[in-house]
This record gives sequence, structure tokens and C-alpha cells, in this order.
Amino acid sequence: MTRAPASPGLRLGIDYGPLVVFFLVNFLAPLPSLARVLAATVAFMVATIAAMVVSRVKLGAISPMLWLSGVLVVVFGGLTLYLHDQRFIQMKPTIVYLILAATLGFGLATGRPLLREVLGAAYPGLTDIGWRKLTRNWALFFVVQALLNEVVRRHFSLDFWVAYKLWGAVPLTVVFALANVPMLLRNGLTNGEIAEQVPPD
Repeated sequence: MTRAPASPGLRLGIDYGPLVVFFLVNFLAPLPSLARVLAATVAFMVATIAAMVVSRVKLGAISPMLWLSGVLVVVFGGLTLYLHDQRFIQMKPTIVYLILAATLGFGLATGRPLLREVLGAAYPGLTDIGWRKLTRNWALFFVVQALLNEVVRRHFSLDFWVAYKLWGAVPLTVVFALANVPMLLRNGLTNGEIAEQVPPD
């Protein structure tokens, strides 16, 4: 089935809706800390599967990133629920970041800046050098994000980690995406909508 054009709202809902559900349940559920994260994990798993269904029905396909996130959410969320141990769901972003960094790094090493295959339509006119730089930058950023997630989950409370994911990791990603814009413009990006598509946690 051919992927249909996606409205910005639909795309954002599919990519970030499950994460928003996780944060809302964790912040609003009147439960002890561990019980809240378990409830939020269940909601996260259900919302992620729902996002995959919506993507398939509305867009005609499920993106590789959504498949990756969905599988990891189900696996690590299941372990979190079964063992009553929040460390597993906390490790999920680290795994995602490292897989992304390794994939982009492999693409660079083999002469294939893989971001071009995913985001080519979003960056009209970007040169080969620009794609290589953008791919390199995101690969390094994902490594940094993985390290930060590990530091926060290992050395701070669960509530602090949840707050960091919302008020730390997400703003850092937006700032980093914007910081790449001057480089993109210097490397052939034509005027138009700049749509940095970054993976949700």
C-alpha cells in the first residue's frame, strides 16, 4: 500500500502521541512512584500499538523508526511490568539512541548517508556534503543522548528521570535540530519548510 501524504498534526500524533500519553499518566495518576510508572508503561504500550495501527491505516505503512520503537516498547515495557522494575523502560531510550547512532555511523562508513533516504523530501537541494555532515551530527548527538539517559537513570530518582525526558531530552533535541539549520543552508538547502524529523523516545 502506498504511503499517503501526512498532515503535520497526524505525523506528530503518530510519532509523539505515545510519549505524551506516558508523561500524562505518570504525572496525573494518583499512585505511588513505582505504581505510576507501571501504569504509564501500560498506557505507553497501548498508545504505541495504536499509533502503529493508525500509521498503517492512514498512511499505508509503518515507518522503520515506529517499528523499532514499537518492538522495544513492548519488550522493555513487558519486562518492566513482569519484574516490577522500572529500569527496563528507562533503558529503552538508550537502546533506541544507540541503534540509531550505529545505523547512521554504518551508513557513513559505507558511503550511504541514510538520513537522505528518510528525509530527502524535507531538505530540497541539500548537497552530498550537507547530507554527510547532517548524518554525522545526528549520529554523534544520539550517542550523547544515550550517555545522558544512562547518567540520569543511574544516578537520579525515577521522577527526576521522567521530568528529564520531558524537560531535558525533548528541548535538547529541538535545539540541536535548529542548530543544524545554518549548516544546512550553507550546503545547498533551498528555501522552504525545514522539517527535522527526529525519533521519539
